Amino acid sequence: MPLTLTPRERAKLKARAHSLEPIVQLGQAGLTPEVVAEIDRALAAHELIKIRIGGDDRQARRESCREICERAGAAEVQQIGKILAIWRPREEE
Repeated sequence: MPLTLTPRERAKLKARAHSLEPIVQLGQAGLTPEVVAEIDRALAAHELIKIRIGGDDRQARRESCREICERAGAAEVQQIGKILAIWRPREEE
């Protein structure tokens, strides 16, 4: 089940995400296992990341966002154009 955020949590995360650069790029091959693993590593290290999603089809990008959040167990913070910000809390050790 994907994480959900309250409006207040989302607003705080949007503010934190504003200065971030995308660190994962989704290309022509789509959401490959390697890309999912890279997203997982980035979330484990940073909690909050941005992903650049290629392609001009808005609906396809929307679907990719949903699938990324589902497979990574993360919450969508914000999507603006081709940039997606997602958040997943660090796992306690």
